[in-house]
Amino acid sequence: MRYLGKVYRPPSEAYSLIVQVTYGCSHNGCAFCDMYDDKHFAMRPMQEIREDFELARRVYRHVGRVFLADGDALMRPTRELVEILGLIYGLFPECERVTCYASPRSIQVKTPEELQLLRQRGLQMVYMGLESGCDAVLQKMNKGHTAEAIVAAGQKARQAGLKLSVTAISGLGSTEHLREHAIETARALSAMNPEYIGLLTLMVEPGTPLESWVREGSFTVLNAEQVLQETELFLHHIDSPGSVFRMNHASNYLTLKGTLNDDLPALIARVQEGLRGRGLRSEFMRAL
Repeated sequence: MRYLGKVYRPPSEAYSLIVQVTYGCSHNGCAFCDMYDDKHFAMRPMQEIREDFELARRVYRHVGRVFLADGDALMRPTRELVEILGLIYGLFPECERVTCYASPRSIQVKTPEELQLLRQRGLQMVYMGLESGCDAVLQKMNKGHTAEAIVAAGQKARQAGLKLSVTAISGLGSTEHLREHAIETARALSAMNPEYIGLLTLMVEPGTPLESWVREGSFTVLNAEQVLQETELFLHHIDSPGSVFRMNHASNYLTLKGTLNDDLPALIARVQEGLRGRGLRSEFMRAL
């Protein structure tokens, strides 16, 4: 496969065929993120996309999953996404799942009928970043959307039949908004009730606006104990029956896995163990 710049994928897509259909992120302005700082958002030429999938068919005997990169593949025109999905399932009849990242914006600009068509043609799930349910945090981090708008986008995707995986970031509210960030993020996720919820923990990337805020002292990074206190508060307010909950990213101090709401008591008990110092990942072992 031919890739332009750095390529990212969700942990669950580790064994997927990854093909870029767009380059970069359509927003690319979040204060904490440096993922696509090496390129501008653009549509990849369709001919190159066809060539990569045809090459993959010649190279790989079995392709069970496909992930469409980069950071906002859903922004591509619907007619072209339909063509790409047809190409995938034509070349790989064994393919069981096609997924991509989606921004609130790319979901908003698609009509319900377009989203339903994409689902019918084989796009099973989209990954979307909430980051925080607290508008003060979203504004500070230049997310580009209010919590209400992100929730509406997630609900729209679900109503179209797409599965939804949503991520949020522990510690993004600093000490200033710790409580609001925990509670309002739980409420936003509850309102979407996505199939999957992923909770990462903030790590400060060099060269980002966030790094300069930390350096100048206007943003305080939470320590492990504060992150777990925030997580416990989050779990006490989440109400998202059936959502698969994962806090097992390399950035997390503690690993949590369960299904909401049934496993909430066990998840809270595990956090309380962590607050007593049991099972925590060392700082030097954390990574993005």
